[in-house]
Amino acid sequence: MKAHNGMRPHDVVVLLKIALSEEPVLNKELASSLYISNSEISESLNRSMIAKLISPDKRKVFKTAFYRFIEHGLKYVFPAEPGAIVKGIPTAHSAPVLKDFFVSDEQYVWPSTEGKVRGQLILPLYPNQVLAALKDERLYAGLALIDAIRVGKVREQQKALELLKLSFESKYA
Repeated sequence: MKAHNGMRPHDVVVLLKIALSEEPVLNKELASSLYISNSEISESLNRSMIAKLISPDKRKVFKTAFYRFIEHGLKYVFPAEPGAIVKGIPTAHSAPVLKDFFVSDEQYVWPSTEGKVRGQLILPLYPNQVLAALKDERLYAGLALIDAIRVGKVREQQKALELLKLSFESKYA
């Protein structure tokens, strides 16, 4: 068995994609939908298996463990700081999944030429995250909730955790 040299930011996205998928996802499908190479998907799943966040067959995310990692460790392991004002895709409290719960003058965005919103830059967990999120509404919502946990205030973090837990408990997630 390989040594575990720590999680990488895109491992969170791979686990989230599997956890939110309505049907089992093949590695090849993960690679193409997340714009990550097949070999990196395989390495990511191995790291997650060693961390006991996914089953040994690498098909079932241990949602309770993954949720606890997100709740207690994510913002420390993969912190984010709002940056310069750029044009992009809304994330965190600015994204559609959370926008109705909070009133804020601040907008947080992932940088993207596809975006129409100007706001403070939040760096995605990996370079092709925005492409993957634009093609998968559930993944986009999940990643926006993850960003709210990474950069949000306490109330935003709590609401994001509540919504994330609901999505993990849904019939198909």
